[in-house]
Amino acid sequence: MKVKQSDIVKQLTDKELQQQLIVSQVLLLGLAFVLSFLLFDRMIDWLDYISLTLADIVYYGVLPGAVIVVVDMLLMAFFPKKYYDDGGINDRIFRNRSIKGILGLALLVAVTEELLFRGVIQTEFGYIAASVLFALVHIRYLHKPVLLVSVLFVSFYIGYIFVLTGNLLATIAAHFTVDFVLGVFIRCQK
Repeated sequence: MKVKQSDIVKQLTDKELQQQLIVSQVLLLGLAFVLSFLLFDRMIDWLDYISLTLADIVYYGVLPGAVIVVVDMLLMAFFPKKYYDDGGINDRIFRNRSIKGILGLALLVAVTEELLFRGVIQTEFGYIAASVLFALVHIRYLHKPVLLVSVLFVSFYIGYIFVLTGNLLATIAAHFTVDFVLGVFIRCQK
């Protein structure tokens, strides 16, 4: 008998779901550091991908993040809910969370995933590998065509931002903007 992810998630309390999200992010962060230790010549190589350039952060981070949010909002307005519903996971994660809590969670996810997918995988294995792996990590979207296309678009878009800038702070800003604004949107809908 095949057990659906949505059935497993329904058995978790909101607190347990949040804990699972945090544990998964900590594991991904650990993986990023282990892989960087194995693949980089020196751990200080991380600094080559971090530049506190305000123009990069705003122009290539925040603004593209806002574009992604607008596209997602249009998809939500255009398609019936069943096409972009992730089984209620995002709703359960964000609906009862404070703005400060959403900020912290969005920051954790953005930093963790960008360090791993852009900082390690994209720098060592390329743009396409990082973008596809990023989409695959969001496994709950694989059976939802609209969500799958959306996460693939976001993945390739953010990967391209890294190609243009070589700056992880720009990709973190884009990722954070998307997660934070959509998290606040979900919270405000409750």
